[in-house]
Amino acid sequence: MTNPTPLSPAAEAVLNAVTLKRYDAPYYACPKSIDQIKSDVAAALRAAALYCKRDRLQLIAIAEELEAT
Repeated sequence: MTNPTPLSPAAEAVLNAVTLKRYDAPYYACPKSIDQIKSDVAAALRAAALYCKRDRLQLIAIAEELEAT
């Protein structure tokens, strides 16, 4: 794993949901570049935030965390 910084429970849950579905592995054991996956997931969260006003700030916060790590 390229990221020594721990992720928040929300960011971990989002990454795990993606990597478990796609690669049948948790994000920290994913066979693909986790940096690219984090970037893709952050972009998807930002797009969702445009249409989900109630959860917008939470989605953006997770996206920012994923991009910063």
